[in-house]
Amino acid sequence: MNKKMISFIIGKILILEAGLMVLPLIISFLYNESAKYKIAYGSVIALLLAIGFALSAKLPEDQRIQGREGYIIVSLSWILMSIFGALPFVFTKEIPSFIDAFFEIVSGFTTTGSSIITDLTKISHSNLFWRSFTHFVGGMGVLVLALAIFPSSATSVHVMKAEVPGPTFGKLVSKLSTTARMLYKIYIVMTIVLIILLMFGGLDLFESSLMAFGTAGTGGFGVRNGSILPYNSPYIEVVLGIGMIVFGVNFNIYYFILIGKIKDVFKNEELKYYLLIVFGAIVLIVLNICKGYDSILHCIRDVFFSVSSVITTTGYSTADFGKWPLFSQVILLILMFFGACAGSTAGGLKISRVVLMVKIYFAEIIQMISPNRVVTIKYDDKPVNMKMQKSIAVYFLVYSLVFGGILLMISYSTDDFMTAFSAVAATFNNIGPGLGKVGPAFSFAELSNFAKVILSFGMLAGRLEIFPMLILFSPTAWKLK
Repeated sequence: MNKKMISFIIGKILILEAGLMVLPLIISFLYNESAKYKIAYGSVIALLLAIGFALSAKLPEDQRIQGREGYIIVSLSWILMSIFGALPFVFTKEIPSFIDAFFEIVSGFTTTGSSIITDLTKISHSNLFWRSFTHFVGGMGVLVLALAIFPSSATSVHVMKAEVPGPTFGKLVSKLSTTARMLYKIYIVMTIVLIILLMFGGLDLFESSLMAFGTAGTGGFGVRNGSILPYNSPYIEVVLGIGMIVFGVNFNIYYFILIGKIKDVFKNEELKYYLLIVFGAIVLIVLNICKGYDSILHCIRDVFFSVSSVITTTGYSTADFGKWPLFSQVILLILMFFGACAGSTAGGLKISRVVLMVKIYFAEIIQMISPNRVVTIKYDDKPVNMKMQKSIAVYFLVYSLVFGGILLMISYSTDDFMTAFSAVAATFNNIGPGLGKVGPAFSFAELSNFAKVILSFGMLAGRLEIFPMLILFSPTAWKLK
C-alpha cells in the first residue's frame, strides 16, 4: 500500500477544507458577529493548514494509486473533513456536543439533511452558511473538487471511481481533471441560476444562496424552522421542486446537451425511468390524499414537492407526510430507497441500479423457464456484461446486509420500529427526514449518542456507496504489499 501517497492527498484535501472555511469566516465579518466566531473559524483554518502542509510537504517518488488506495483516500478524507468541519460548531458552543456537531456536519457533507438542531434562529449566519455550504461541496464530491483545483499526477481515476455515485464511472473527456472541471462548471452555473430564481421570489442573497446549496447538493438543510413551509410561497415551492428534479439527473446529460448530443439524451434509459417514476408516484399519492385538501392544485403542489424531495434525497418539506395515509407513506418510503440518477448529487440506490436489478431478475426467471434460451440483458441498447451484472447483485446484497446491521444497532436504543427503520433509511440513503419521531416535524436530537454515531457511519457509507467505508475495517486492505 502506498501510504505516503495516501497521506499526501489527504494533506491536500485538508488544505482545501481550510480554503473553504474562509467563506464562513468572511460571513462572520459581514454580519458583525462576535469575536468567538472569527476565532473559531480562524483557529480551525490554522489547524487544517498546519496538518495539511505537514502531510503534503513533499510529493512521494512513487505516485501510483490503485483501487485500494483510492477507497482509503476517499473514506479517510470524508471522515477527517467531517471531524474538522464540526469544530466551529463546538468552539462557538452553538452545538456544544462534539457527537452532535459531527452528526450535523456529516449530514451536511453527505447531503443527507438530517439535523439535531431544533431551533435555527439560535444559529449564527456564519454557522448557517458553513452548514449549508457543506451540501454544495459534498454534492458533487470533495475529491472531485480537489481534482478540479489541484490537477496533477497525484490524482487517480480510482479516487473518482470511489467517490462518484452510481454503478459505473465514465470520463467525459480523456483527461480526468478536465472532466472534473466540466462537471463543476455545470454545477456552479446551475446553482447560480437557482439563486437568481429564488431572489425573484423575494429571498435575499444570503437565504437564496443557502436554499440553493441545499437544493443543488440535494441536501435539504433549511434556513428557517419548519423547512420550506414558513415561506408560504407557491413560487418558491415550484422553483425548488423543479430544481430538485433537475439536480437529480445525471450531470453527463447536461454535458451532452451542451455539446449538442440531444439524441443521446432521449436515448438515456435511466432518465426515462426516473421521470416516469416521479410522475407515477405523484399520480398515485394525489389520488390517495386529494380528499383531504380543499384545493386540488394545493394537493398536487404538496405532492410534487414531497416526491421531488424524497426521490432526490433532498429532504425539504412543505407538508408533514408522516400524517398522510399509509399507502402514500409506503410509496415515499420506496422512493427513499430508489433515489435519483447515477452521476447526480442525490443518494439512494440510484435508478440505473434498480432498473438493471429488475432486468437481471426477469432474465433469471426466463432462464429458469427456458434453460436453453440465451437471454441478453441490455441497458441503453447496449449488452450488460456479466461483470457488471455481478457487481449490481453484490451491491444489493452488501447494501441489504449493512442496512440490516445498522437497523439492528439502532433498534437497541429505540422501541419504535417505524422511527428506527425510517431513521436508517433516511440516513443511509442520504435523505434527511424520516417517519415517526424523526419525521419532517421533528429532528434527530432525541436519539442517543450511540445512535447518532452509528447513523453518521450510515450517512458516510450511503454517500460513498458502502465499500470505501467497509474497506477501512478490512485488515487485508492495510497490509503492506
